[in-house]
Formats: sequence, C-alpha cells, structure tokens
Amino acid sequence: MPRHDATDLARRLGEHAEAVCRHYLSNGRRSGNYWQVGDVRNIPGRSMFVRLKASPKGPPGKWTDAATGQHGDLLDVIRESMGLIDFKDVLDEARSFLAMPDATTAPDQTRRTPNPVPTGSTEASRRLFAMSQPISGTLVETYLRGRGITILQGTGSLRFHSRCYYRPDDHGPTETWPAMIAAVTDLDARLTGAHRTWLMPDATSKAPVDTPRRAMGDLLGHAVRFGVPYSVMAAGEGIETTLSLRCAVPDMAMAAALSAAHLAAILFPPTLRRLYIIRDNDPAGDGARDSLIERATDAGIEALVLSPVMGDFNEDLRQFGLDALRAEIADQLIRTDRLRYLKRAA
Repeated sequence: MPRHDATDLARRLGEHAEAVCRHYLSNGRRSGNYWQVGDVRNIPGRSMFVRLKASPKGPPGKWTDAATGQHGDLLDVIRESMGLIDFKDVLDEARSFLAMPDATTAPDQTRRTPNPVPTGSTEASRRLFAMSQPISGTLVETYLRGRGITILQGTGSLRFHSRCYYRPDDHGPTETWPAMIAAVTDLDARLTGAHRTWLMPDATSKAPVDTPRRAMGDLLGHAVRFGVPYSVMAAGEGIETTLSLRCAVPDMAMAAALSAAHLAAILFPPTLRRLYIIRDNDPAGDGARDSLIERATDAGIEALVLSPVMGDFNEDLRQFGLDALRAEIADQLIRTDRLRYLKRAA
C-alpha cells in the first residue's frame, strides 16, 4: 500500500472526524471543536482530544492523549479501538466506514474483509463491541425500561447492535436479531469478552430463540461493570438483576458476572473492603453465595448478602416498584452504606 494512499484515507476520515469518533470512540463526547475520551482504545475519560475541525494547529482528525503524550490520526483510532494488528485490516476498515472500494481489487470484486478471528474469542468480542453503538435512544434502552430499569447513567459497558448474528447450533442457518452487547472487562478495564442478549425487533422481550443470551471470550474472574469500585461494591449474576438493584443504589459500583459459577470466581479489586453479594433465589445462587463469602473472607473482605423477595431483584422491581425495592434494600445494607447510598438515591 503506497504511503500516499494511507495519507489520503486519513485525510478523508478527517473530513468526517465527528462521525468517526462517534463510531469508534463512543465512550467520549464532543466538547467544542474536540472529541474527548479516555484514550485511543475507547476507555471512558477526558484525557484524549481529537480535533474535529481544521485550525491553525492542524487538520481535523489529529489527536493527542494528554496523559500519555501519545498522538496520531484517525487510522490509529481505528486500529487501537478495534484491536487490529495487520495494517491492511486497518485500511480495509477505514474504506468500509467511508464506503470506498479496495484499491487492490477490480471494480466488480468485493472489498476484502479483515482477517477472520476465532469465533467466540476475545478478539471477536472486541470487534463486536466496537461495531455496536451506545444504547441511548435504541431498542436496548426501550427493552430495559420495559423491564423497569430506568436509571441508565453509567452504562457505557452496554451497547446496541441492530443485526447481531445468531446461530442455533453449529450446523443451523445464521439468523440476525437486534441485540444488547455487554463488554466483559478485567480489573484494569481491558475488554476480555462480550455478552449478547438477542431482542425482539419491537424490544418487548428477548428474541424467540433457544438461547437468547450467550457470552463469548475470556470470562472467568471478569464481569460486566457499572461504576468504578473502591472500598464497596456489589456483584451479581445477571445484567438485568444487577441493573435493577442499581436503580435503588445508583452510586454503588456493581458487576454482573453472567452466571452463578462465574460469580463465585469473580476477582476482587485491590481496594475492596466490603462486598455485597446480589443473590438469586435458587440453588445455584446459594452455591455462588457460599463460595464467594468464603473467598472474600479469606481475602479480608467483609461479605454481605442482598436477597430478593422473589426470584431476583428484577422480579422485585417489576412487581413492587422502585420505592419498595429501596425499602427492601435499606434493611440489608449496613448503616454506613445506607446513609451513603440510599440518601442520595431517594
């Protein structure tokens, strides 16, 4: 690939700098003539600045990370946010975004797609999450609100994909459904996997498929995270159960481990001093609770259990309402946390 072709692609991306940022750096936001985000891998924050309009300082699309001193153009953004290694894949992705043909193919040939990655791998998870969009105004927001989950700030780990592939089995035909995509991350906020919840096109329920929820990537010890944990956090199994409890205590950091087995094995942040275990009211939930209490106690972490009245906290939220859920939780939090979290949530 001649250097001038890559330079031309970077220039063309710069002409659509805000659209590029909204797609590949979706955890950021516009601030004046700049897009601000945590870093080039799309971590939430404000230390990286992408120029959106030409100025005496340079063309649009150039960026600088004030925290690290890194800088580059929008091709670098595509490479890092999607975890691409081969530069040819970066250029292909840029052309795809710009709807341009591959310069190395004849006019009647289709553009070569990026090198395939193993199905279900961490790299596949990273690409799926990068191809999805924030949930605001999407079917995911409609679906969650329909489940009684109305407090959605701080849910950058969730995204929406309008046509997510679903295959019933290894030999069945591939279908496409709208889906909620959740990022599974480690304690350093690195994406290790993804979770998909396929939805009905009207967002009234999950899709009518055999397994409407599936996870992929490296999951053990990791979780879908909401908020940054310090000395106190809560951890549960399902995303909707965890988000339901978060409606009652929105300022408490929480993590959804995606299954009872993974909840029992969740890793503890080094600053954690007290862990609330969000229990599902079933035998698997009881087993996860007991294992996690034992592990937390051995690590010098106080472990307390939050138990629902019904099967899980989403059932409680939908059946009894938010005020009743807050009252239910108040009796299970220690006094310090009750004053810290519930007073501000009221």
